[in-house]
Amino acid sequence: MKGDYGMRAMLDLAERYGQGPVQSEAIAKRQGISDAYLDQLLTLLRRAGLVRSVRGPRGGHELARPAGEITLMAALAALEGDFLAIGTPGADGAEELPSVRVQRELWQKVRAATEQVLAGTTVQDLLERQRDLTAPARYYI
Repeated sequence: MKGDYGMRAMLDLAERYGQGPVQSEAIAKRQGISDAYLDQLLTLLRRAGLVRSVRGPRGGHELARPAGEITLMAALAALEGDFLAIGTPGADGAEELPSVRVQRELWQKVRAATEQVLAGTTVQDLLERQRDLTAPARYYI
């Protein structure tokens, strides 16, 4: 949920990048996230240097840099921690079993492929795709 809701907030901020700070209540309403949970997510993103917060009556939140410079890997790592961690072998010696080793090899490949996709995709990429999905249909004759 952190990754899903946090990315919704990042996309909301990306849509409004350059327009000044956005109040969290407005993001929460548009994205269907509780205010309290959104505040927790924005704190994680701020600590990671992805979001900047401004206090005061005209305050709110904004991306700390352009959406094209923020990878999904960076955003999800800020929100979820090491979400692609591969479990460490137990002390029972099972890590030496061929069945365990082949599974570990597979999961390492999955992790590498996932990291490659997430590191190569930016918030701007998602924003552009979102705009494509919400654009009115065009009909040509």
